[in-house]
Amino acid sequence: MSIRIFTLRFGHRAAVSALCLALGACQMRGSAGGDVTGSISAPQTQPRTEAQWRSEEAEWSKRYEANQKDRNAAFFYARALRALDKNAQALAILEGAVIIHSEDRELLGAYGRSLADNGRLKQADDVLGRAHMPEKPDWRILSAQGTVADQLGEHDRAQQLYSAALRIMPNEPTVMSNLGLSLALAKRLPDAERVLREAATTPRADARVRQNLVLVLGLQGRFQDAEQIARQDMSSADAAATIAYLRRSVSQPNSWDMLRGGKAKPAARAAAPEKAAQPAG
Repeated sequence: MSIRIFTLRFGHRAAVSALCLALGACQMRGSAGGDVTGSISAPQTQPRTEAQWRSEEAEWSKRYEANQKDRNAAFFYARALRALDKNAQALAILEGAVIIHSEDRELLGAYGRSLADNGRLKQADDVLGRAHMPEKPDWRILSAQGTVADQLGEHDRAQQLYSAALRIMPNEPTVMSNLGLSLALAKRLPDAERVLREAATTPRADARVRQNLVLVLGLQGRFQDAEQIARQDMSSADAAATIAYLRRSVSQPNSWDMLRGGKAKPAARAAAPEKAAQPAG
């Protein structure tokens, strides 16, 4: 994967699941299901909405059903499915597509990200490694490799991969956000804060980047600062509810599970997170 970042619907019932940015979920998905901080597609100024992704799913599914050997149909249909969290279906399509189009590295990269979506991390790491061409590096592939490395607990390697991606695409906020979360996973919170603050100032940064900054500030016990950032994207009441949840979570022994995908989650009744659209990976 990559480090997905979720944009939440902050409804009247509580938007605090915003901060359950588990590493498996903490990839920065880009415009299409984007995930891995690197996207399947080029970075977009505005993430797509769920309705836009559903429209794209419907459009490409018809083309794919008409001809399952159509490379673009498979690629873009799977991208839409990933954006809508239909990960098993996306993987099945990509598995077939890479057999037919075995030399297509962009398709191979999408397949690697999809494997990560489905928890097949070792296989994803191998596939993404094969998709990467040192003589023609792709920042999206490097970022995707980084998110998988983070999920495997290899944070030093992940940070090297993000740094390599940023040399190709300087100031790309999705990669910077992934790097910030990787530093947080390594418990280098001041460094994580610095990178996320820098990411938040870039022109293409959106609420997902700021949510990760809120999380890192909360893990440092800086709840007032965290609430100020949270209010940039939500009402005062929702920001207060989010920070109250974060404060409770940080006080628990398993607070780091918010980053690693473990048990620190809000009550099941809380509104489900809505992924801001854009695959990154």
